[in-house]
Amino acid sequence: MKTEKEKMLAGELYNALDKELSKERLECRKLLKELNDSGPEEIKKRKEILKKLVPHSGKNLWLEPPFYCDYGSNLEIGEKVFFNFNCVVLDVAKVKIGSRSLFGPNVQIYTATHPMDHKERASMLESAKPIVIGEDVWVGGGAIICPGVCIGDRSVIGAGSVVTKNIPSDVFAAGNPCKIIKPISAR
Repeated sequence: MKTEKEKMLAGELYNALDKELSKERLECRKLLKELNDSGPEEIKKRKEILKKLVPHSGKNLWLEPPFYCDYGSNLEIGEKVFFNFNCVVLDVAKVKIGSRSLFGPNVQIYTATHPMDHKERASMLESAKPIVIGEDVWVGGGAIICPGVCIGDRSVIGAGSVVTKNIPSDVFAAGNPCKIIKPISAR
């Protein structure tokens, strides 16, 4: 029989109030509080916190506080990735972010989802779908990336966009729902 965590990571319905998951989220909250309370002069302290919070990250990850996530351990982040102020990542499922990607302030990345059927939703079970964001992606401020979305390498997502479907590489996409506006030419 699968644990609730195994169900969660497999994209199946699971109980988010499970003791193991609740404990992991609490540990994450403690690390987030340390990170978010740290001053700009405490670079060494921030790096130590980030190693614990996001153990699967490359060199030079920069998270401007405040930053929020559910687990941190479900994030896989490349090198030289930057998150501006007040970003939220609900990393119930895996979130993979390629190197040199940039996130404006207030970007929200949601893997968590709930059943559409109201009776099933009333059971308080939820599920999640992984998100993949390629290398050299720029996500403008206030954008929302929905569960299960993939964004291709080098694409730009306009500020305030709601990304509900996959976006290919090398395009500028924007809007609600987010749609391709034009290709971006490689230099």
